[in-house]
Amino acid sequence: MSLICTARTTGTVSPMIQPLIQTDPHSPTPLVTQIVQQVKALVRSHDWTPGTRLPSIRHLARQCSISPLTVSNAYNRLVADGVLEARRASGFFVLSQEKPLIDGIVALADITPSIDSSWMLQRAYENNASIVQAGCGWLPDSYLFREGIRHALTALGRRPDPEMSGYGNPYGHTGLRELIRLLLMRQGIRCDLSALILTHGASQALELSIRCLTQPGDTVLVEDPGYCNLFPALEALGLRTIGIPRLHDGPCLATLERIARTEQPKAFILNTRLHNPTGTSCSPSVTHHVLSLAERHDFMIIEDDIFGGLADENTPTLAHLDQLQRVIFISSFSKTISPGLRVGFLACPPTISARILRLKMASSLTSSSMNEAIVHTILADGRYRLHLEKLREKLTNARKAAISSLETAGLEIFSYPDGGMFLWARFRTGLDPVPVARKAAEQAIMLAPGFLFSPDQNHIPWLRFNASQMHAPQLFHFLKRHCIIR
Repeated sequence: MSLICTARTTGTVSPMIQPLIQTDPHSPTPLVTQIVQQVKALVRSHDWTPGTRLPSIRHLARQCSISPLTVSNAYNRLVADGVLEARRASGFFVLSQEKPLIDGIVALADITPSIDSSWMLQRAYENNASIVQAGCGWLPDSYLFREGIRHALTALGRRPDPEMSGYGNPYGHTGLRELIRLLLMRQGIRCDLSALILTHGASQALELSIRCLTQPGDTVLVEDPGYCNLFPALEALGLRTIGIPRLHDGPCLATLERIARTEQPKAFILNTRLHNPTGTSCSPSVTHHVLSLAERHDFMIIEDDIFGGLADENTPTLAHLDQLQRVIFISSFSKTISPGLRVGFLACPPTISARILRLKMASSLTSSSMNEAIVHTILADGRYRLHLEKLREKLTNARKAAISSLETAGLEIFSYPDGGMFLWARFRTGLDPVPVARKAAEQAIMLAPGFLFSPDQNHIPWLRFNASQMHAPQLFHFLKRHCIIR
């Protein structure tokens, strides 16, 4: 159904609007998304100029034979994306656009500078249910421990935790630190309580660890591909970053040894278990060799184990082998309980714990004692381990389904992970993922092309997929269609 309408600006009537808004109830694209995409296209093409008044909700609903609620949801999304403004008792009007928009994402006409690590930071974490978040880095709400949070809040309402109010202990919640120490002991990591510090998520733990070990101008090693949000943080600290290729069984040892010998790095930051973005884990042999090279060339290791809770507990860690002599071990509960709680921790060598604590106090005094009390209550309740078992099983099923669908759509899988959410895949036809990501964004599908995860933004023919976010049929229709047209 199409619509021809008269647009009104404030005080004047504009000419008849062409082209038309059309909706297709048989399309796999939701009706709300269809309206949003067409309005943005009209604004982008200047068919609808700033100040143009859109058709009323009821008028558009009647002309398209759809629910007024559908139109209202579409208009509200466009307001949230900065495309429209709602004027009281007047309706919805087109806003002035400094940059063209595609579904709330800055236009991708020049994808290389616009979709980068900054884009991932600014846009990828938006909670927009209409976008297929196939390349994102978090679990959907249905995978998280919402029941545990509800029980914890109820328990704390009946019997408040004495550490909830006030600034709290700079080290973090005492009871939670004790429970984390027990969790680490079950993984074979012995940790003195004074060397265990709670943080505002793993991101703060990473920043504190890096600042403790380095000065501006120092060299830091990262994985390539690796955690995209880490690279701008290192740049902001004035550090020189060198990427070490990530292979199927861990970092490339030959490259690591050569760079360590010639560049004298201060630290190497890596995922031992369930690497982001490839989903791989280090083999025992590689883990031993990485630690040996660190000792031989005198650099520290920051082991980012943010996904460790999703891994097989028997997967080796550097912290286990080293017993926190040369390793700072970092993790959080964001991937297993809820990212909204922002509770992370680091376990470090006792010789540097006091310095890290001073840095934490200088930047934030303490971390959130209320959030830490919630996590403490969840862990003390005893059902957290059962939740982890169910979560791992759910992810196993999701990975199997996603791998099957990706391979059917014409993609090659880099490795078949034994845990976690990430899959690293590329088109068998050699299709460039960058223009594919541009076209996907136009259809409300968020893909994550490989160069986002390269410290030097080098072209990589791979894409990161999140198995837990790949249930939408339109994703695989899109991927298969591009393989066919190639």
